[in-house]
Amino acid sequence: MAEARVFSDRTHPPNRSQAGIISKIRLENFMCHSNLEIEFGDWVNFITGQNGSGKSAILTALCVAFGSRARGTQRANTLKDFIKTGCSYAVVQAEIKNQGEDAFKPEIYGDIIIVDRRISESTSSIALKNSRGRRVASKKEDLREIIEHFNIDVENPCVIMSQDKSREFLHSGNAKDKFKFFFKATLLQQVDDLLKGIEKQLNDATALVNHLEETLRPILKELDELQEKIKSMEFVEEISHQLQLLKKKLAWSWVYEADRKLDVQQKNIEKLKGRVLTCQEKIDEQHLIIEKFSDQLAKKKTQIANIMERTSEARRMKEDLQQSLSMALKEKLELEGERERRTNDIQKMVQQVKVLEQQIHDFHEQHVRSTQVEENEMEERLRSLQVKLDEVNVNWERLKEEEDAIIQMLTMIENDVEKISNQIEDAERSHREVSSRICELQMHQTNKVTAFGGGRVSNLLQAVERHHQRFSNPPIGPIGVHVKLEHGDMWSIAIESAVGILLNAFIVTNHKDSRVLRACAREANYNHLQIIIYDFARPRMNIPRHMLPQTSHPTAFSIMHSVNPTVLNVLVDVGHCERQVLVKDYDTGKTVAFDQRISNLKEVYTSDGYKMFSRGSAQTILPPNKNIRAGRLCGSFDNQIKNLEKDALEAKEHILQGRGIKQSKETELGNLQDKLSSLKRRRINVERDYRSKEFELQDVKKLISSEETSAPSSTVDELHQEISKLQDRIREGEIFVEKLQMEVNEAAIKAKDFRISFENLCESAKSEIDALAETEKEVMTIETTLHEAEAKKKHFEQVMNTRVLSDLKNAEAKYRELEQNCKDDRNKASIICPESEIEALGGCKESNPEQLSAQVTRWSQKLQRESQRFSESIDDLRMLYEKKERRISRKQQTYKAFREKIEACDKALQLRWSKFERNATLLKRQLTWQFNGHLKKKGISGQIRVNYEEQTLSVEVKMPQDASTSSVRDTRGLSGGERSFSTLCFALALHEMTEAPFRAMDEFDVFMDAVSRKISLDAILDFALAQGSQWIFITPHDISMVKHDERIKKQQMAAPRG
Repeated sequence: MAEARVFSDRTHPPNRSQAGIISKIRLENFMCHSNLEIEFGDWVNFITGQNGSGKSAILTALCVAFGSRARGTQRANTLKDFIKTGCSYAVVQAEIKNQGEDAFKPEIYGDIIIVDRRISESTSSIALKNSRGRRVASKKEDLREIIEHFNIDVENPCVIMSQDKSREFLHSGNAKDKFKFFFKATLLQQVDDLLKGIEKQLNDATALVNHLEETLRPILKELDELQEKIKSMEFVEEISHQLQLLKKKLAWSWVYEADRKLDVQQKNIEKLKGRVLTCQEKIDEQHLIIEKFSDQLAKKKTQIANIMERTSEARRMKEDLQQSLSMALKEKLELEGERERRTNDIQKMVQQVKVLEQQIHDFHEQHVRSTQVEENEMEERLRSLQVKLDEVNVNWERLKEEEDAIIQMLTMIENDVEKISNQIEDAERSHREVSSRICELQMHQTNKVTAFGGGRVSNLLQAVERHHQRFSNPPIGPIGVHVKLEHGDMWSIAIESAVGILLNAFIVTNHKDSRVLRACAREANYNHLQIIIYDFARPRMNIPRHMLPQTSHPTAFSIMHSVNPTVLNVLVDVGHCERQVLVKDYDTGKTVAFDQRISNLKEVYTSDGYKMFSRGSAQTILPPNKNIRAGRLCGSFDNQIKNLEKDALEAKEHILQGRGIKQSKETELGNLQDKLSSLKRRRINVERDYRSKEFELQDVKKLISSEETSAPSSTVDELHQEISKLQDRIREGEIFVEKLQMEVNEAAIKAKDFRISFENLCESAKSEIDALAETEKEVMTIETTLHEAEAKKKHFEQVMNTRVLSDLKNAEAKYRELEQNCKDDRNKASIICPESEIEALGGCKESNPEQLSAQVTRWSQKLQRESQRFSESIDDLRMLYEKKERRISRKQQTYKAFREKIEACDKALQLRWSKFERNATLLKRQLTWQFNGHLKKKGISGQIRVNYEEQTLSVEVKMPQDASTSSVRDTRGLSGGERSFSTLCFALALHEMTEAPFRAMDEFDVFMDAVSRKISLDAILDFALAQGSQWIFITPHDISMVKHDERIKKQQMAAPRG
């Protein structure tokens, strides 16, 4: 093909939709073309060329591409005839622009839709491709959907006017041919064919319904004959009716008999239920007593715990004062003993002085009368005194050893008693804590909310419920109620350490709700409530992987679950739980926290509560908090309560065992103290005896030695010297005794001060101790009453289970059996007839089933005798009659429904015919106006007359040079140019009434002279540019006289090869 020549004057085209116009067409082995590709402009396209160059093949290819049949193109009988001679296939590919608001599925096809039609000797195929050339669809239905979307009807002569249609239209003077062209171009032909087809179908349906109704007449005649036969058997029916009535009464008489038995059994059950209620009232009474005393017991135990906490400090001070007092008294006793010993020594020395003085006196007397016998006596006396002294010394040492042993035993037993007392106190404290914890868990089990703030939370929630209308959004809380913990047994302590303070908090959506919630908290006496303000509308956070700690250990956020996204967001934003890593043991925690240098890590928590973190170069490890209450996030508290009850029982056993051991130790301590006192008295007496014998022995020795000396004067001097020494020692002893007396006085004052402090402390703590003793006494009384109530409740429950309920169960079982029998009898009777029918006949509650059974037998025999007179029963005849009647009734209803639907369709069809006629009249007027408008451009006037009954269309034209007023009705009376122009105006008027994205005309200007062709081309170009669609004009003539415009594209086909 020669290079296309495109002329333009570079004006700015108006903005318009480019959806559905043809941008390019490619032909391969189609008709006379081996390979042809033409690009079209968006507005007006002229294709020129010599005859035989293949211009008309382009329009034929467009028709084939958009699904037209071969006969519809008027160029071939089958599609394979379009294949170029000598080739095995042909391809037609058209590209449709798909831009703007009217684009068809742009997300699938893009800006270009490619329609690829491939034709072979045996078949043809369609392929729809997107702008990238990728196959999207391959069905005719998909192509039809595109054609209907863009309103492309290639068989409409106003869309594609082929060469044959152009010749037929432009040069035919037949009114019927023009009417056919108009009727098809305006789509009236399509609507008329559719309505006529529907009308034919409705007529066929009406005829079919009439035929079906005719087939019912023989069956109706059979029904009349059956009705006559049934009337002759009324007597047998009457007997049968009486028999059926008796059977119905018999069936219901069995039901009423069963009802009477049920009433008797029901009264028995009511009586037994009365006994159940009595037992249940007693059980409930004991249960109320148990609940009452249980509450009192819990309160008393709490009161004891509070008193114990208040008196623990006083008790410690009392023990300290008591110990100080004991030490002071002990010191006083020791000082007094020492003073007494010193005083005794002084008295002994005084006695020795007296003895020495007596000896001096005796010496003077004995010096004269001393004899050998006396000396022997003195020696004998000395030996006996030495023996006695040795015996007393041995006894004193034995008593001293026993006293030291008993003192050591006393010290050991006192230490044991003190240790046991501390153990008992620790066990009691543990028992009180465990009991308090059990009460808390039981309260949590009854109401899980109390686990996160105690009873104050319940009061707060009630206050929130009372003031719910004041909140813009209901507050969420406590947070712990909305959180479930995975592997709670392992991580409960760690989670409590990490985010435990948040679990009691509430969440609100704004500051106004925060103030309202704070007011509710004050009303519920819930001080220091933690309130978190957070936007409820925020969706759940999706934390990227790179923002989490890069470790295989779980985080606090990963093991906590909640269906509320706001709760999870708060745990992240406020609690930072996504950066808190959980580990099992201490060593692993240190490795993760300090050695591995993990990014995004805030803190590490161990399963036993250790907290580890590093801030800069400082590494911190915090021990577990002893006040943490773990297990609040566990689903069930039963296991914890059981374990705590076991611990409480063990603690109580330890208390009782310790008290027993303490009592035995105290008894043993008292015995040892008595024994020690006795030993002390004996030791002091032995010591006194030892001192006296020692002094006596010394006196005897001195006496003997004095007698042995030859100079008595020296002995007397020695005695005087010894008396002087003893007197010096007596003075020193008296000074020391005075000093000891002062120390005794000071120890007495100190002991007195301690005793006064002790008595004051005892007096101040007496009320608390008395209250504690009184409360413990009340607890014992309550426990006794509680055990008695539980025993009574158990007794009544046993009576109810073993006696009352068993009797009631047997009675109810018998009642259910009777009720089931009654129900079965009633169902059987209801199958026979409804109860209302028996009541309408007078009832049969007073009838005896046996009597009714005898009457049924008599009537059955009578019916048998009468039925022998007829070969068929009236029931069979009636069943046959009803069966046929139902069948006919169904058919009649079906046929009636058919007829109603046909009438509705006919009514709708008539309405559419009227609309069709109105639209046809409007189209006729519109055609005349637009035809006359195009003629005026050349100074011609005219009119188009359309007769739908005769199916004719005539064109009236009045030339301006005609002096007469008569119009030329037959265009053959005009010149060739005038006839072509008027026919062109008629075609343009039809084009204005037709919508299509593109239009094509082949050889539209044949048989026109140069002037008419110039006028026609200018008129058609002005119309094409103003109308806005894409136009394709094919002509063999010269188009140099066509004006230049950038919207007009001219292309010339290559000359045909020889």
